[in-house]
Amino acid sequence: MPRAKASKHAEGFTPGTVAFVSLGCPKNLVDSEKMLATLRDSGLRLVSEHDGAGAIVINTCGFLDASREESLEVIHEAIERKTKGRVGRVVVAGCLVQRHRVKMLEWAPGIDAMIGVFDRDRVVEAVLGEAPERTHPGDTPLPRFWIAANALQAAAERGRSVVGLTVNGADGNGIGYFEDDSNRFRLTPRHWAYLRVSEGCNQRCAFCTIPSIRGKMRSKPVDAILREARELFSQGCVELNLIGQDTTSYGHDIGDRGGLVGLLEALDREAASHGGAWIRLMYAYPSKFTDEMIDAFARLPNLLPYIDMPLQHASDRMLTAMRRQTTARAQRALLEKLRARVPGMAVRTTFITGFPGEREEDHRELLDFVREMRFEMMGVFRYSREDHTPAGTMDEDPGLHVPDEIKAQREEELMLAQQEIAFDRARTQAESRHQVEVLIDAAAPGRSRARRTSGVSRGGELYQGRTAFQAPTIDSVTWVMSAEPRSPGEIVRCTIVDADGYDLVAQPSEDLDRSVSLPLLGNRAGGKSRGRSGGGRKKSEDE
Repeated sequence: MPRAKASKHAEGFTPGTVAFVSLGCPKNLVDSEKMLATLRDSGLRLVSEHDGAGAIVINTCGFLDASREESLEVIHEAIERKTKGRVGRVVVAGCLVQRHRVKMLEWAPGIDAMIGVFDRDRVVEAVLGEAPERTHPGDTPLPRFWIAANALQAAAERGRSVVGLTVNGADGNGIGYFEDDSNRFRLTPRHWAYLRVSEGCNQRCAFCTIPSIRGKMRSKPVDAILREARELFSQGCVELNLIGQDTTSYGHDIGDRGGLVGLLEALDREAASHGGAWIRLMYAYPSKFTDEMIDAFARLPNLLPYIDMPLQHASDRMLTAMRRQTTARAQRALLEKLRARVPGMAVRTTFITGFPGEREEDHRELLDFVREMRFEMMGVFRYSREDHTPAGTMDEDPGLHVPDEIKAQREEELMLAQQEIAFDRARTQAESRHQVEVLIDAAAPGRSRARRTSGVSRGGELYQGRTAFQAPTIDSVTWVMSAEPRSPGEIVRCTIVDADGYDLVAQPSEDLDRSVSLPLLGNRAGGKSRGRSGGGRKKSEDE
């Protein structure tokens, strides 16, 4: 395809240029990165400013009511720009389109094209193809759209043989993840990336819309994952964050007997062949987490002792109502085994408060569980009613609905309990001068101001980094004051010397050996919590 010209259009936008907005979870981010690469490789020019763009592509999230409203707000802003002649075309993609394709015409008239979650490779056609036509004079044109109903249909449309294949989940004969996530235009820093191992989910939790949007579980073949890992390592990645809707069940759908353990072993070997790297497992499902998986954490050197495992509740009544296929006792036993058998194991989890039918005694069970298990990182959601889910139907019953003010109160109690745990842990690490490896992410924003207000200012620069028990974007961070210049992606042996609420303050251990003074941050532990994710920056919306 010839490279698009970049001459200014009479109405105030430049054809051949594309602005992009990515909303939602890490899985959505990977889709956005792939679409951006597809647009770039077609000859289109990617721009950061919305005004003046030939097209705006918005990759939406539709998981919760709040995420839907955020997506629609961005869409409406783009349509307004188009109406004023500052943008040529508005293209909407992702989960909101897949879930609400018909309602989109009502919610956001003026969209020019829509792309579902199985059709991201159509993005160039959506941006450059023929404009939608009016059915009648004066009508808003109907958008063009590419929205396959499921992965099987999408595969067949792309010429893949689907004879004998299914999308029925864990039957060992699934279609698998046939799309390609390599050659992405990365939106994460050079030194860390998300690596998707599967898509869709076979679990049927009562509150979740993911299976209706993304479909049944589709594992990516191991060889494809390894090829992508090698590509990311060659780009300078030193941290791979493994993502999927349910990473525990990896391989069950395509008959991969090695399953998650086999995948982790293969990635560990690949990391070792590239000089070592951090491999972090996200979105593990607790009910099928095996002893073999725990052993993998204990023996694989590049697999971090960190797991993101959304538990959702700790009352058996609520776990049953949520259709979580587990019990509080089983969850407690799993956590105890993980911590006993994996030195330094850190657990991140999320809970839902205010689920339909939740009583005060259920909330108290959860609160006691949080205090007992002392999670390293924890987030809490207030239950949000979602249409066409079993929980949504339950919530329509006034006898089961939990009022918003009670949800807020329970959330506050849970997060205050977690704040006390997190602040205490951070203080203990500082008092014991705990030594950790810290991955440097960036020079700290506003670091000059931080140094002036810290009370001591004898040399060094402040950097933002993370330990093995701090995942990017969602968990707390570690502030490192270093006498030597540091680069993003560098792993530095540090000593924890102070705490700043959820965050840690550290200094390279070699600097301490040379007795270099450390300008400490203000607002230390005991200050206000910065959010509702205990030990974290924000809550991931589709855990």
